[in-house]
Amino acid sequence: KDVYGLSLTTQGGPGSLTGVYIRGANPGQTLVLIDGIEMNMPSAPSNSFDFADLPVDNIQRIEILRGPQSTLYGSDALAGVIDIITKKGYGKPKYFLSTEGGSYSTFRAMAGVNGGYKSLNYSVTLSRLQSKGFSSASSKYGNTEKDGTKNINIVSRFGYDFSKNFNLNIFVRYVKAKTDLDQHGGFHGDDPTYIYNLEQQAYKAEGNWKLFNGFWHQKIGISFLKNVRKYSFNPSLYNHASSRSLYDGKRFQLNWQNNFKFNDNNTVIFGFESEKEFTTSNYYYKSNYGVTNSAFPEKDAVTTGIFLQHQLKLGNSFFSSIGVRYDKQSQFGSVVTYKIAPTYIFWKTGTKIRATYGTGFKAPSLFYLYDPSYGNPSLKPEKSYGWDAGIEQYFFDPSLTIGIDYFSNQFDNLFGFNNNYKTININKAQTKGVEVYLKGNPLKRLSFNLNYTYTNAKNTSPSSADKGKALLRRPKNKIGFDLNYDFTNKANANIEIVYAGKRYDKNFYSYPVKRVILGAYTVVNLAGSYSLLKNVKLYGRIENLFNRYYEEVFGYATPGLSAYLGIDLNFGK
Repeated sequence: KDVYGLSLTTQGGPGSLTGVYIRGANPGQTLVLIDGIEMNMPSAPSNSFDFADLPVDNIQRIEILRGPQSTLYGSDALAGVIDIITKKGYGKPKYFLSTEGGSYSTFRAMAGVNGGYKSLNYSVTLSRLQSKGFSSASSKYGNTEKDGTKNINIVSRFGYDFSKNFNLNIFVRYVKAKTDLDQHGGFHGDDPTYIYNLEQQAYKAEGNWKLFNGFWHQKIGISFLKNVRKYSFNPSLYNHASSRSLYDGKRFQLNWQNNFKFNDNNTVIFGFESEKEFTTSNYYYKSNYGVTNSAFPEKDAVTTGIFLQHQLKLGNSFFSSIGVRYDKQSQFGSVVTYKIAPTYIFWKTGTKIRATYGTGFKAPSLFYLYDPSYGNPSLKPEKSYGWDAGIEQYFFDPSLTIGIDYFSNQFDNLFGFNNNYKTININKAQTKGVEVYLKGNPLKRLSFNLNYTYTNAKNTSPSSADKGKALLRRPKNKIGFDLNYDFTNKANANIEIVYAGKRYDKNFYSYPVKRVILGAYTVVNLAGSYSLLKNVKLYGRIENLFNRYYEEVFGYATPGLSAYLGIDLNFGK
């Protein structure tokens, strides 16, 4: 939450729907990759990725690309890309076991092994989380029923180097989760019978070749993603209906990327990508007014794209990247995107000046195209046009860095609904803002990161009643601060402070629907660790230290003051 340019919303307790907004764009306009696998859900109406059950096990790093990125990444990358890379095993086998417990009757356990032998590397992690949670519909409105969650995650990767110029990597991910939900936020939102089940499988095989002394580096990947989501509820105190629904989505994808390094100053990237998505669903709803029973027979769509990018270096100071992409989809036709990103570095003063301009697109989901009630096969893709410019200044080689970026994005052809509830290309939006950050290591054991984001995200749809108004759930002002100190080789302490200014939302459960203001909030989190022995480490954290009440989505609760304590055991190092 303390990353600049990003804001996050969770619709209740642990396991509840969680979305990320990059520079004020919708969650479904960000592409999420894990080890190169596109994780956006094919069965979701907006093809968005739900971060609620993202396993944090075995993550090496997370890269965030802001602005339109469709030139390299294709559909869904209108606003940016979140690229998650897991750890690679190496050396002698290392075994680890971690357990953690704390507030809301939360318990988490993780075990795994990683290492390497000759040309083989491997990493396998298994984890389980369970929590009784708290009421997703906020207790402020009289809701008391706790909404817990349980999940199991398996994360693994295997690699084999057949030679110094060829290797093969296999990635496997599995998630199974069960979460209690509420019907809605606000008054009378409690529902002790509302259950959400998720089963997710992701697989990828990727080969890397280096030919002609490194001149040609090609990478071929084949991946498969399957998401099955089930929702069910029975009559309860405030809800007298019952329902069963299932949403099944799959994606097959083939990627072929070729990097041609002509010299240290010129690299040309050419690639091909093809994917096929499938989805099917069924829905049953029974109330005092009758029964609704609908089936969405399996539908599919094929998208094929080619892209070309040139990376140029002139001297030691000027760098640029220019790219273009052509995509063709079986339903809406074709689209062309492009991007240019020049950078100039003044080495003597430690100053970097950079800028980007690019376009992006989002193909209509299979739900928007074919759903019996809301679908429209004539939909066109959403499009984005965005640019940013910034300057970064280094001090003290470069233990201190300050930067500022200005961004502007225009979104057209956004999906909305007409008076007959059919999906149409009708909406427009605009986001503008400034990102400022200061980070560094003023002392050997001390590091910090301070950032501020101003985001002006507004509805620009000509026919909308909300034209000119702020988009929902995005704070205009956001501040993040992170301070980390290593006391010794054994102890570490961290403090995180997040401030989010007021945001607008809507109370969708009133008639007529009302626009509401969500108040600003400041949350302070503490964390620390201490190594008791060489292979034994205690760690703990306190979240929402001052027990601030706030809402990220109207009527839904967020965690209060909570504390967690755990132990890590590591063997074989």
